[in-house]
Amino acid sequence: MSTFAVSASRFVLPGATMQGGYLTVEDGRFGVWTPEKPDCPVKEYPGAIVGPGLVDTHIHGFFNHAADERDAEGVNVSSAELARRGTTAWLPTTFTDDPERIGEQCAAIARADEERGPDFFGARIAGIYLEGPFFTMKHVGAQNPVYLLDPTYEVFADWQQKAGGRIVKSALAAEKPGAAAYIAALDAEGVVTAIGHSDATYDETLAAVNAGASCFVHTYNGQRGLHHRDPGVTGCAMTTPNTYAEIICDGRHVKPAAIKALVDAKGWQHTVLITDCLGCGGMPEGDYVSGGMPVVMKGGLCYLRNDDGTTGNIAGSVLTLAEGVKNMVDWQIVTADQAIRMASEVAAMSAHVDGKVGFIKPGRPADLTIFNADMTLADTYVGGVSANA
Repeated sequence: MSTFAVSASRFVLPGATMQGGYLTVEDGRFGVWTPEKPDCPVKEYPGAIVGPGLVDTHIHGFFNHAADERDAEGVNVSSAELARRGTTAWLPTTFTDDPERIGEQCAAIARADEERGPDFFGARIAGIYLEGPFFTMKHVGAQNPVYLLDPTYEVFADWQQKAGGRIVKSALAAEKPGAAAYIAALDAEGVVTAIGHSDATYDETLAAVNAGASCFVHTYNGQRGLHHRDPGVTGCAMTTPNTYAEIICDGRHVKPAAIKALVDAKGWQHTVLITDCLGCGGMPEGDYVSGGMPVVMKGGLCYLRNDDGTTGNIAGSVLTLAEGVKNMVDWQIVTADQAIRMASEVAAMSAHVDGKVGFIKPGRPADLTIFNADMTLADTYVGGVSANA
């Protein structure tokens, strides 16, 4: 691969957002930012803002494939289509399911990662996220209640072995028996535990944080909410300054005013933009299956399909992370620079994958997401290769 430079209006770099200048890419890896035009070909993006490639840390699939299908090829189809829409790294996210099948899903994701050739273009698999099965029935949401379990390290260790060590994040309800021991065991191994689908009290949730839990699953959704005499899981998310809070930024799961309340309480530096996108993301409206359960996509959202054919509760989004970044700017909750960081740097740190993705640093693979001045997507680079090439 050759050396080239990217020219744009702004560059979101780790230390500061730099105005103008050039970012060099050498053999698919980041060089340095410089204010002076370098002696190499330049790719011009007038008026654009260049940020690290976006990292979706809670996403089940895309383009009619999902992590629960146990299909390595399908995972890579999702990866390719995500990269064309601004996401350069993701955590394929499982659902509550039979433990044996979860292990098979982890093995399939590992195969997808291992089978990629040097010419593969697609979002990197930065790790695996287990959303379940350690949840409470009261807030089971679109998870399958048949397979709810209490957390045990032994079952996690089996999944991690089948994943080839790729599991970086595991969700559970804070009030489940064995939760503290599970959290502490994973924390000792550097694996993030996230509190979600939980009816825990504030004190129960705080006990989980004290044991090592450091993230909150799609804040507001699927959890005991904030009440002035019962702060609940949401209250704990808002008041523990060193934890991270996921937020689905489609404006449908959570109203923009509530997102602003979370960001104001938490700070943008600890608020993680996610999509919680289902496998039908990127597809036409219609009926699909998600996590083994029938869903219907209509009006830009997915709903459970009831046994009688009626539409049930929200099942998940069909959002892309680049769209979520634009939403946060359009709603005037954060600046463009902050929104990009919330979907890249902050997201990567929240999942402990910031050592390999989420930042523009010399020597790292050149993964970039480039936004036009109106925050529409201009281009995506993975390893220095443009989606528009």
